[in-house]
Amino acid sequence: MNSLSRDEITQFVSGALAEDVGTGDATTLATVPEGTVATAVLMPREGMVLCGVELAETAFRLLSPTIHLERHYEDGRHVSAGSALLTVRGSTRAILTAERVALNLMQRLSGIATLTAQFVEAVQGNPARVLDTRKTTPHWRVLEKYAVRCGGGQNHRSGLFDMVLIKDNHLQALHNESPSAIHAAVARARACYPALKVEVEADTLKQVEQALDAGADIILLDNMTLEQLESAVRLAAGRAKTEASGGVTLDTVRGIAATGVDFISVGALTHSARSVDIGLDFLSS
Repeated sequence: MNSLSRDEITQFVSGALAEDVGTGDATTLATVPEGTVATAVLMPREGMVLCGVELAETAFRLLSPTIHLERHYEDGRHVSAGSALLTVRGSTRAILTAERVALNLMQRLSGIATLTAQFVEAVQGNPARVLDTRKTTPHWRVLEKYAVRCGGGQNHRSGLFDMVLIKDNHLQALHNESPSAIHAAVARARACYPALKVEVEADTLKQVEQALDAGADIILLDNMTLEQLESAVRLAAGRAKTEASGGVTLDTVRGIAATGVDFISVGALTHSARSVDIGLDFLSS
């Protein structure tokens, strides 16, 4: 998987710390003497796919550059409950002040990676690849899409700029175009952005035929039944990639994959993933 850049990590974690710490960690500053040192370990309370360990490390380092960090697992690894993820030794004040930011980041991102891994496992044996969507937390997209990669999924588009995706509302705005809204939209997309892939959302098999005739690269099959998906795959016959989308769950994803679609996009990977349970415990000296 492609990792996050150092600049991306530092900028994001700095902002998270500023939000949480503000003018100072009043509780820690009042109760913990300066110069106190401690050792703590970050540990999951449940099995999970790890993601965000470098962000957690950065939270501690930004508050204490001399802190000692021992990483036990890399992002993307399946780890069991009770496994030590990261051992932190140094300033007690820094550990306490960075604790919540470090845990929030790892819990959220590991939750996404863990859910993604479950979807990827569910489609094993089929060629379909699991994709994320743009249904991400504002300002967290680069992190959440990284978490999807850690779980074995693939990223769809990063934003509105790196692919043309003609959806139902675009087509509604062009409903009077001839020979069809889809033909007009694809032609204009090719003319304006010749280097970008063009995907068309289709709600019906008629729209699938129009998208194929217009030369779309990918056809998004929105909320279709399994029978409709199979028919769409047969119609495409390799002329365009097919992507199933709409309300995909762990209970339905394997059946969808069996229809022969190339991709299955799952908004739930990022908008509905449950944060996993990770704790930070101080070790007795």
